[in-house]
Order: sequence, then structure tokens, then C-alpha cells
Amino acid sequence: MTLVLASRSPARRAILERLGVNFIVRPSDVEELEQGEPLELARENALCKATAVAPAHDQVVLGVDTIVALDGVIYGKPQSATDAAATLRALSGKTHTVISGVALLRAGAEPLTLTESTAVSFRELDEPMIAWYLKSDEWQGRSGGYAIQQAGGALVRRIEGDYTNVVGLPVGALIDAWPWLIQ
Repeated sequence: MTLVLASRSPARRAILERLGVNFIVRPSDVEELEQGEPLELARENALCKATAVAPAHDQVVLGVDTIVALDGVIYGKPQSATDAAATLRALSGKTHTVISGVALLRAGAEPLTLTESTAVSFRELDEPMIAWYLKSDEWQGRSGGYAIQQAGGALVRRIEGDYTNVVGLPVGALIDAWPWLIQ
């Protein structure tokens, strides 16, 4: 089986490669929703991404959306270093939730959608640490403005839940979907 990944994310590609999954990349260009209840928003965005790509493919299509939320506020992909710094200050010393919505589509089958949530506790970040991290440019294109699998791991004190979810593709959710995938 070859999976169609409806994403540009290099982190998602790397996870699938490490798992030995055969896949092709066909990013969707759908406009992501940014307002709403985080769990439903992640699920809806993932489904929209997969749905946009599915008509051109006979294989299973995987759409994923990852959201960072704290106290009901969603921290998306910062548009500038100033935005990234503000996000890191907001997350500093607190525990936020990383939520991924996963959608799997296959012709002739009902879509399967799953969500995964992971609690991520940040260290207290002082201005020199924020400035150091911003210089890495890892914040670009990352929900919450950080990449845990790279230098951004230094910002994190601990996590509770699936580490791969924080990276951007919850392996546990894919394993849970296995019976659907092999139908």
C-alpha cells in the first residue's frame, strides 16, 4: 500500500520514513481554519486537507493538522520573529496542549478521523533564551512557534503523551487506525 500524505511537513515525512511506510507527498493548498474549539478545529482541518487531495488518488490519503492551544487560545504559525517571540512568552513556564487531527480517506469507505492530545510544559523562558531560539529560524512554519525535535526541545521541561504528536504526526493514532487501513 502507498499512502498519500496531504502535507508539506518535513517532520511528517521523516516520521513516515522512519516507520517504513510507502508514501507520496501531495500537499493540499486549503486555507486552514483558525477559529473554534481546538480539538474540532484540528480534526476539521485534517479532513479538509485530505478531502482536497483525495479525488486525484486511488490510494489512502492522510491529512493531518497540528494545533497548539493554551487556555482556549490557539497559537498558530507565527508570521514573523516578533509574533514567534510573543508566542514563546505566552507559553513560557506554562503547560499547553498540542492537538493533532488525523484524517484518513479511501474511495468507497467512510472517512476515519482521530485526534491526539499531548501536554507540553515549557521552561520559564528569559529574553536571552527566546532571542537564542529565534535565531535558529525553527519557529517558521511551526504551530506554537517551536520544533521540539530540534533546538526547540531546549524550551521544553516535560511532556505527557505522544512525543510524535508534538513533532506533527501522532504515531499512536496511526497505529489505532491500522484495522481501517488494512480493510
